[in-house]
Amino acid sequence: MTRRLLLAALSAFSSLLSALCATAADRPNILWITSEDHSPTMGCYGDKYATTPNVDALAARGLRYRFAWSCAPVCAPARTTLISGLYPPSTGAEHMRSMVPLPAGFKMYPQFLREAGYYCSNNSKEDYNLAKPGQVWDESSGKAHYKNRAAGQPFFAVFNSTKSHESQLRTRPHTAVHDPAKVRVPAYHPDTPEVRQDWAQYYDKVSEVDAVAGTHLKELADAGLADDTIVFYYADHGSGMPRSKRWPCNSGLQVPVVVHFPAKWKHLAPPEYQPGGVSDRLISFVDFAPTVLSLAGIQPPAWMQGHAFAGKFIAPKQPFIFGFRGRMDERIDCVRSVSDGRYVYLRNFMPHLSQAQHVDYQFATPTTRVWFERFKSGQATEAQSLFWRAPKAPEELYDLTTDPDEVKNLAGSPQHQEVLAKFRKAQADLAGKIRDVGFLPEGEIHSRSAGSAPYTMGHDEAKYPLGRIYNTAALASNLKADALPQLRQSLADADSAVRYWAALGLLMRGKDAVAAARADLHKALADASPFVRIPAAQALGQFGDQADLDKALPALLEQADWSKSGVFASVSALNALGALGSKAAPAASAIKTLPDKSSSPDARFNSYVPRLLADLNAGLGGAAPAPEKAPAKKAKRKAE
Repeated sequence: MTRRLLLAALSAFSSLLSALCATAADRPNILWITSEDHSPTMGCYGDKYATTPNVDALAARGLRYRFAWSCAPVCAPARTTLISGLYPPSTGAEHMRSMVPLPAGFKMYPQFLREAGYYCSNNSKEDYNLAKPGQVWDESSGKAHYKNRAAGQPFFAVFNSTKSHESQLRTRPHTAVHDPAKVRVPAYHPDTPEVRQDWAQYYDKVSEVDAVAGTHLKELADAGLADDTIVFYYADHGSGMPRSKRWPCNSGLQVPVVVHFPAKWKHLAPPEYQPGGVSDRLISFVDFAPTVLSLAGIQPPAWMQGHAFAGKFIAPKQPFIFGFRGRMDERIDCVRSVSDGRYVYLRNFMPHLSQAQHVDYQFATPTTRVWFERFKSGQATEAQSLFWRAPKAPEELYDLTTDPDEVKNLAGSPQHQEVLAKFRKAQADLAGKIRDVGFLPEGEIHSRSAGSAPYTMGHDEAKYPLGRIYNTAALASNLKADALPQLRQSLADADSAVRYWAALGLLMRGKDAVAAARADLHKALADASPFVRIPAAQALGQFGDQADLDKALPALLEQADWSKSGVFASVSALNALGALGSKAAPAASAIKTLPDKSSSPDARFNSYVPRLLADLNAGLGGAAPAPEKAPAKKAKRKAE
């Protein structure tokens, strides 16, 4: 009986698989050839220095998207955007190497494809900040390949190359191909031999990923599948050079996107499609999941925030594309960006922090080090100094037609106030539409959503009064002196995130604001939320007198203890202690005793406290903790 039941079950499963394959027979294969850390520095995008014959040939018979953004300027949140069709600021997944759940019932796009009969393979990087809601891929590994599918089964396949990754453009020794003397050095970088070598090596690496793309295209053709397969080529965010990677301006977000539709599937192409054509449609990574579903004949779910740019369910063209930056490794920030293809707008909600907060991985690039030395010695031009300087402008506006390097901020230009207002509104409108939870301290993203998901919490006004929080964040970060009375009043608000931004607003305004609100800040040292206590203590320690510092240091040390306060408060407090510089010296001995190991919601958070302690101890003349001393452990750090 058991054997008969098993045979019957196997027969039913075989019939179901055959039915799915038959139903999917009228669906296209879809191949994604992806690479890492490079901008549209390719021949098909008009870059005469680049050597990219394979992608150029694909563009000559396909469609090139003139203006595409990755939404995030670093891999994990960028890939999180791709896999979900959601803006990570709406899911709580914007922070580099974090982990949060999706809401109940939400799926990652390969799950929809697999339900429709597709074989889905990923070779091989995932790096999502979202926990996978069940099985996502049929196979995701270095061996994953569409050839492993069942006979007649349509496939969706990703092949990713790491050859152009940030870590590769600084690997030495290197056999040069591109001549460093012919590099165009952008205005924000100093023109030195080190910078030229890094840029030339970057172009060499782009040539290598182009060759990998050529190999995949040949393999597809040799298998007789080219006429049945829609092919995408794109990179995961802008170049790995400093001021591109990790920064949400155009140089950090713009990527090449080339798509080829064979004749059989041209009816799924966008209306502007023609061989060798160029599309002015604005697209970004949040659009890729709904587009793939649309190509497969699957209506994208209403909760996806992107817009399909091809396929059966193609959406109208959009007027803007959007980017963001949250925490980058151990360094906290909050930036939102918008573009219409000509102008780029950045809203810096933490303008007291420079673009160049110290991330050790970025300083491994020779360009970063020589650039910093020139800035410190006063040899940097104004354009080259912007990266290092704090405070940043609360708002930035760049015209790419006249300023492709984004170094001439037009936010203060009287002639551009109407343009500025349009982009400011677009950014605020999106924050409201997607219920951007990135205006919460990271620890509160987790605590407020306990038992559900940050996205779910963010859509509950009782748990997340976005209007009040966003308005306080905007007021705090505008740096205007007349905001002081409202900020002091907001320090007594019932919501801790409002109080958090009020304390940050006083910190951002420096000595005079801290003096005026001294009593309010001392009261905030006893706030119920550690994320209010920390910026209040930093403000008093950084801009107050000795008595203020004597109160601030114990408050920061208490929160810096990972074993007692949790990883998010510890990261925040250690950043605050670092900002005090030499004023933190009286706490040097206590800092050396702080633990560099404890529990956290996910292992992805565990490297941040040790690295902050290493930097802090080094800056205060102490020894770095053991995990950061060991070269072997540093060598194993996961590529960003």
